[in-house]
Amino acid sequence: MRDSTRLSRRAALGLAAAAVPLTAAAPASAATTIGGERLARTGVQVSGASGLPRGLTARSWLVADHDSGEVLASYNAHRRLAPASTLKMLFADTVLEKFERTEKRTVTAADLAGIPSGSSLVGIQAGTTYTVEELWLGVFLRSGNDAVHVLSHMNGGLDETVAQMQARAEDLQALDTKVVSPDGFDHEGQLSSAYDLTLFARHGLADTDFRAYCSTKTADFPAGGKKTFQIQNTDRLLTGAYGVAAYDGLIGVKNGYTSNAGNTFTGAATRDGRTLLVTVLHPESGGSGVYEETAALLDWGFGKGAGAKSVGTLVEPLSEGGGASVTPTRKGAAGASASSKAEQSSWGMAGGAGGAVVLLAGALAVRSRSRGRGSGGGSHRR
Repeated sequence: MRDSTRLSRRAALGLAAAAVPLTAAAPASAATTIGGERLARTGVQVSGASGLPRGLTARSWLVADHDSGEVLASYNAHRRLAPASTLKMLFADTVLEKFERTEKRTVTAADLAGIPSGSSLVGIQAGTTYTVEELWLGVFLRSGNDAVHVLSHMNGGLDETVAQMQARAEDLQALDTKVVSPDGFDHEGQLSSAYDLTLFARHGLADTDFRAYCSTKTADFPAGGKKTFQIQNTDRLLTGAYGVAAYDGLIGVKNGYTSNAGNTFTGAATRDGRTLLVTVLHPESGGSGVYEETAALLDWGFGKGAGAKSVGTLVEPLSEGGGASVTPTRKGAAGASASSKAEQSSWGMAGGAGGAVVLLAGALAVRSRSRGRGSGGGSHRR
């Protein structure tokens, strides 16, 4: 287990995953506005700056300042969509501190049972021993669902991990998120939003291990015995691959793809001492489109968007005193148009747990770590 300077997030939080039926709840904005009233609106939200990139096709996107938490611009920030492997950021934010990097696991067949067909895999083999660090490299670089399943079994099992992730999402005030599986694979009712995914990235990047893993381009991975093979990060903006230029100053964070979610990506980049976060969900163009639109939004944020006025805020966790950031409202529900109702789910259902808030203030131990805030396609499912 991790040493006592990194407190466990479990803290009696295996309570929230079954709180709301998958097909029952309205979007979170119908009950609360998280991060500010403008973020509950549909359409582009920007103030004090012009020149947003032309031709953006994503169903939802958001640009935020990492350090201040100010949202500089957004489009359908709370629209609930399938997240694909960007949900692994929440998985890491929930489980990463549980185990030391050097801790070892000899994988069993049971650890690998039930991985969905078509999953992206890093190539874990039953009978082979891996360090926790190697498993996390498999999660971040190759989006390996096999690595997620092994870590989940180390964490008490898939159901326990899902419950903890749901509780962690609610502590982060990520109320658009419904967790069904820890790996982000397509499951009915598994939803998140550009706003929530940006929260996961921001709070994940406060952890030095999270930041190191998501910025790693290549690593050697065990192949059994003393053999290894090289794995590469599938984040094209980080590595520069498949015709996408590496983005200057990119930190990470996580990409994803499923047939239902389309391409999804949350990226962070630093220039001249300023760090921006951008999330882009399901652009019309496949393949590299999600990276191109992310790069365009980052360029805007570092350029013409530098003087933008805040249209919202990335809230703090309830366990860290962030409860005051929740503003009750019914405006989003009362004024819902046909198009905004369709935005509630990419599955064409009303589902999710977004409208129900489990108040977890005081239930999580406040972390003692330093927060340090200054500083892909085809048949595989990532």
